Amino acid sequence: MTKADLIEEVSRVVEFTRKESEIIVEAIFDSVVKALREGDKIEIRGFGSFRTRQRQSRIGRNPKTGARVDVPAKRIPYFKPSKELKDLVNHEPASEAPTAPAPAPGS
Repeated sequence: MTKADLIEEVSRVVEFTRKESEIIVEAIFDSVVKALREGDKIEIRGFGSFRTRQRQSRIGRNPKTGARVDVPAKRIPYFKPSKELKDLVNHEPASEAPTAPAPAPGS
């Protein structure tokens, strides 16, 4: 799903214009980025949490020339899915579960 697909889905579900839906989606993304820049953690219950992790400086290597390169310390965004999201992704909802058990192998 792309950002444009997400905007279309919001527009369809809440019956707003595409422009209004785009403003909503952009506001959410901007809020997440702003909070991460400030070092805050974002927790969306039932979905997951966003936070930053600190990476230490290190010596890297330029793959083309093989020269050593100093890579500075930096913060990276990190997403941790909630248990509920993991369960939804890995299991079928009860309404879509098969009604009859699958036949046993060799039957």
